[in-house]
Amino acid sequence: MSAHSDLTDAEFAELDELLAATPEPLQPVDAVMLDGFLCGVLVQPLLLEPAAWLPHVFDFDATPLPDEVDPAWRERTTALILRRHAALNRAMAEDGWFNPLILEFDEEHPLQPPADGGPDPMAGLSEISQALMPWVAGFQHATLCFPDLAEMTDDAVMAALARLYRHLPAETDEEREVVATVEREHPLKDLEEAIEDLVVTVADLYDLTGEQRYKVDTVRRDAIGK
Repeated sequence: MSAHSDLTDAEFAELDELLAATPEPLQPVDAVMLDGFLCGVLVQPLLLEPAAWLPHVFDFDATPLPDEVDPAWRERTTALILRRHAALNRAMAEDGWFNPLILEFDEEHPLQPPADGGPDPMAGLSEISQALMPWVAGFQHATLCFPDLAEMTDDAVMAALARLYRHLPAETDEEREVVATVEREHPLKDLEEAIEDLVVTVADLYDLTGEQRYKVDTVRRDAIGK
């Protein structure tokens, strides 16, 4: 299997377990959030190197992994993360499409409220948004760590972000208003349609920021050629 091939279902499950084994007190993302996070990294107007974004996978605050961490664990986990990153990038660049890692909830695995009795992050979300929320939360994690995308003044970028963030709990009246507008303009009838809308929206963002993302490389090549 080449270093560029996408992960199998078994490898996604393995990656989820490996991430969960991140030493405490670090707080890692899980495999679904990671998938959204990687897409949030890939659609940035800046080309981000793994060294910049990997620490945010193993810990929300990007606290570095301890020196004494198991090198075999670190190597395997990082290799799987980088393979998924490369596969997503290639799928978006070549096909304008990718298959997101979305866990579909069913009767046997109903969503559980937080065990600690804290606020339920799913409260007020439709069933469709409940299924997509962890993925979109991962995507938002990337846009908070790297604010360049969210700071773009492009209306198309803002509209695309609103279409993704409709699946997150609205915390202010303004956010509720935005969600209501998106629901009106882009209603979703089922989870399948919602996943398709999510993929199309992320692929649109990838295209919208592509010119800026690769601009620096072009300048560098021109300079070398002179």
